[in-house]
Amino acid sequence: AGALSPAAGRGPFASALAGALLLAGIAGAVGIPIGLGAGLYLHDRRGTRRAAALRYLADVLLGVPAVVLGIVAWEQLVRPVGHFSAWAGSAALAALVVPLVARTTDDVLALVPPALAESALALGYPRWRTQLAVVLRASVPGVVTGVLVAVARVAGEAAPLLFTAFGNQFWSLDPDGPVAALPLQIYTGALGASAVGRRQAYVSALVLIAGVALFGVSARRAAARVARGGR
Repeated sequence: AGALSPAAGRGPFASALAGALLLAGIAGAVGIPIGLGAGLYLHDRRGTRRAAALRYLADVLLGVPAVVLGIVAWEQLVRPVGHFSAWAGSAALAALVVPLVARTTDDVLALVPPALAESALALGYPRWRTQLAVVLRASVPGVVTGVLVAVARVAGEAAPLLFTAFGNQFWSLDPDGPVAALPLQIYTGALGASAVGRRQAYVSALVLIAGVALFGVSARRAAARVARGGR
């Protein structure tokens, strides 16, 4: 009852903000590492048929509307268990993150001079360490830009969540159940006839933009620090 109740002092905006952070956090924790790994693989195996096929698949996924991924997540993750959940919503959002991060990472790594990796290999670095410690590190600013674009996209997606996380009028951060989210609150508030709902939608949109901007500034500062060698 404590996890799913209109607790005092926790209005719909607080619930939507917490739900958005939960969904984006899970989606990022799953999608970003997979996307980075896929991008490194595409770069390392550039020119092979498997890499070409995976690159084409990533391009196809980038062109798929978000609502389609939401329907697929509903069919595979919601309908079998019989209820909406934050897990399903995060999975749909992660499916948006992976191809975007993978393709951006692949394109950015291709800009690194091959001599840099060859020098590391000549010094005795194993191939995997060269990719991580030399090539990827030299591309940190570009990779971070791709991650920011992916996070900004999923932070404002409402269509997949309509079929997965669904929304919740109560305070709930249980990933096994439906949760509220800022994009859903913007959608429902903007379409509703209530003036209060429309004001909440405007405030939610402003907070969403400010949050993405703050995350972007923090991530870029961290990336610049890594590029300078941690100084």
